[in-house]
Amino acid sequence: MEIVGRRVVRDHMPDQHRDFYAKLPFIVLGSVDANGDSWATFLEGTPGFMNSPTRTTLEIAAWPDPTDPASVGMADGSALGLLGIEMHTRRRNRMNGLLRIAGNGFAVEVDQSFGNCPRYIQLRDFAFDRDPGRAFAGVVEDMSGLDSAAHAIIEAADAFFVASYVDREDRRQVDVSHRGGKAGFVRVAEDGTLTIPDFDGNLFFATLGNILLNGKAGLLFVDFTTGDMLQMTGDAEVLLESPEIAAFQGAERLWTFRARRIVRRRGALALRWTYTEDGRSPSSLMTGDWDHAADRLRAAELATRWRPLKVTKVVDESASIRSFHLQPDDGAGLLPHQAGQHLPIRVTLPGTDKPVLRTYTLSVAPSDGIYRISVKRDGVVSSHLHDFIRVGDIIEARAPAGEFTIDARATRPAVLLAGGVGVTPMLAMLRHIVYEGLRKQRIRPTVFFHAARSKQDRAFDRELAELVEAAQGAVKLVRVLSDASGAREGLDYDAPGRIDMTLLTRFLQFNDYEFYLCGPTQFTRALYDGLRVYNIADGRIHAEAFGPSSLKRTADVGAAAPANKPPSSNPVPVAFMNSLKEARWTPQSGTLLDLAEARGLSPEFSCRAGTCGTCKTKLLAGTVTYVNEPAAKIADDEILLCSAVPAELAGQDDNRIQLAL
Repeated sequence: MEIVGRRVVRDHMPDQHRDFYAKLPFIVLGSVDANGDSWATFLEGTPGFMNSPTRTTLEIAAWPDPTDPASVGMADGSALGLLGIEMHTRRRNRMNGLLRIAGNGFAVEVDQSFGNCPRYIQLRDFAFDRDPGRAFAGVVEDMSGLDSAAHAIIEAADAFFVASYVDREDRRQVDVSHRGGKAGFVRVAEDGTLTIPDFDGNLFFATLGNILLNGKAGLLFVDFTTGDMLQMTGDAEVLLESPEIAAFQGAERLWTFRARRIVRRRGALALRWTYTEDGRSPSSLMTGDWDHAADRLRAAELATRWRPLKVTKVVDESASIRSFHLQPDDGAGLLPHQAGQHLPIRVTLPGTDKPVLRTYTLSVAPSDGIYRISVKRDGVVSSHLHDFIRVGDIIEARAPAGEFTIDARATRPAVLLAGGVGVTPMLAMLRHIVYEGLRKQRIRPTVFFHAARSKQDRAFDRELAELVEAAQGAVKLVRVLSDASGAREGLDYDAPGRIDMTLLTRFLQFNDYEFYLCGPTQFTRALYDGLRVYNIADGRIHAEAFGPSSLKRTADVGAAAPANKPPSSNPVPVAFMNSLKEARWTPQSGTLLDLAEARGLSPEFSCRAGTCGTCKTKLLAGTVTYVNEPAAKIADDEILLCSAVPAELAGQDDNRIQLAL
């Protein structure tokens, strides 16, 4: 940002800023009083009350009312912050400098001038309710705390203004800025503390940087329909670590404010504003709210439990794939997932009294506000979902899990390779990439290869097309059909056959890509091996296979091979401590999951391939190894029963396995 700042933060006003100020009916001003407290206010006037005779001077033919607490910090030579903002066009820019008394107002000599992000400004038209030059004749309330009316204006606000400052070695710099979000994005605690989410913006951090350095701020809330002003000065703190940051959609950090002095001036402004039709800021609409955040925090407390999810919608995506939309039915919210993760569910099949566990990839992004599993009719449980589950039914689920995820903010182009129903995690990843890219104004370049047997078997055509359109050129879709009967090339599909290295070299230049693969085991394995032949680093290939075995990777040249002991060639005693049962494992026993089932235990599992992590179990004693290297993430004291067997120990070491099962 230092490099960017040297380019965009100027010591003068560009001509377009000078012209802009001359058109405005008000300007936001920040000042600092003799006690070191900052205040924000509005100065009003008929357009033209500001003019810029030189690139380094802005003249303002207005002065704050003496009852305005911001006026106290406006002596000759004082440092000021200014924000020019046009709410009916979402234009704004900032300037700070030194005040010089001049004529019937004052001038500001420019220290810093820079443009500003317009993304969280709600569109409002303005009109004068009275002559802006008329003195304020209302009542000034110096309040000891926030009353119900003050609570109401803050909790209904979708915008406010904040003044801050920093004392540098040679000068004081004051800043005043706009903050916007959904109505209610500022939370008021019982003790009056305000908590504000900070969203992605221009990354100048002028406000938060000042707060970080001196811990002071002045806030201004305006009732745009009545002209009431609520001004506060007090102490602020930036919060970089809090569970509420992840819970509040779109928040990248939080900050708090606690007022030491509050001034309310009813009807202080001559201006009034009205909402423009469809004037909500699109960027604000992409953020959450405090109720939603509280729901997510409650969901986090239930992360290890089975929870009831109600089916709210059922959609046939293709001839064989059906989607089930799910929402919590227990009063708590959805736990945010990562794009690409799967949802463990359990259902009881007709004629049985024991629930069956399966994992299905979530086909939505974390920002979508729902869970959606898209299930191919293939197997007993999948067929049960297709045949029996309807809107209003309950499916039990645990927290989403899995390590096959994507970073939407990475700059390296992504290549998503989906075979059949393997499209589900890829669709979630693409939804995440596009949403985060629009939110942060930079979409990660992505090429999406989507293979299906036929056009009838291909799911999500319209959804993918909409995502490609929304990405505005950042996403390319390549549709591949192995059976193109009745389909038109260039309209219904882009290439016949299957996704292989020949096809990839046709559409890719094989520069610096990161690859994501999901599909049947043979599909994933062939593409992985082909990419490795093309010298694509193992760490650049992220894969998830569905089928009887997990992907076997090859290490990069020079990379240390993973240390994996061979399976034991001798019998090993295994104790299931929670069940007070023992068994004797032999090389013919299979995995520890097989052994537990043979001993009459019923541990939870789903994939039996080391991918989903459902069978994760505490290892209390002993040493294990894996017949297939697990893809699911586990702690040092955990194992995956479905892939683990006792390890061969050197010398006279006696291996005795103890499991918390």
